[in-house]
Amino acid sequence: MKVIACTRTPSRIDLPEVCPVDMDTLFRESDVLSLHCPLTDSNAKIINQENLAKMKKSAILINTARGGLIDETALADALKNGTIAAAGLDVLSEEPPSPDNPLLHLKNCRITPHIAWITSAARKRLWQTAKDNLLAFTQGHPVNVICN
Repeated sequence: MKVIACTRTPSRIDLPEVCPVDMDTLFRESDVLSLHCPLTDSNAKIINQENLAKMKKSAILINTARGGLIDETALADALKNGTIAAAGLDVLSEEPPSPDNPLLHLKNCRITPHIAWITSAARKRLWQTAKDNLLAFTQGHPVNVICN
């Protein structure tokens, strides 16, 4: 997989397998566009009609960040019209969503209630991973290291 990323601080991307790109390139080239950013005045509704139109028809949008990053009406239209293929959302602009949210009943949109991590199995896995990481670190063999 080729990983590309758009960030305000591209110099902080210090992983050789991640290629920094500008916003237009990100929208044009992504097969899967996953949002991992805070909601700010400058990126509110960054997923809008204009940027969705730049994406591949086969693209999948994933949002686990903030609901306000997406213009939900524009995304619903893009999903209905085949502008993009699908969306997976763990967060919406209004939670719980109102019954008239245009994304709720689309076959190519999956929505989780922003608590996807809270299943018993997920919590056990989180605690076990944390325990294993601490143990490995104290033994001088850190695991799951993001950067040195």
